[in-house]
Amino acid sequence: MAAFDTTRTTYGSGNLFGRVAAVFGAVVSTVVDWNDARMTRNALNKLTDRELADIGMTRSDIDVVAEGRSAY
Repeated sequence: MAAFDTTRTTYGSGNLFGRVAAVFGAVVSTVVDWNDARMTRNALNKLTDRELADIGMTRSDIDVVAEGRSAY
C-alpha cells in the first residue's frame, strides 16, 4: 500500500503578524534583561566593601555579575 504525504513544514515563512510579534518579543526581552542588570548593579553598589568581600566580590566584579558574564 502506498501513502502520499501532502503536509509540508515551512520554516521561517511566518506571516506578518508572527514576525511583528517576534520583534516585539525580542524588544521586550531586551528591556527586561537591561532592567534586571540595572537593578542588580544598583543593589550591589549599595553594599559596603566589607559586605562585598563577604560574598567573595570586589567593586570591579559588579558589572560582570550584573551583565551575567562569567568572571573566571
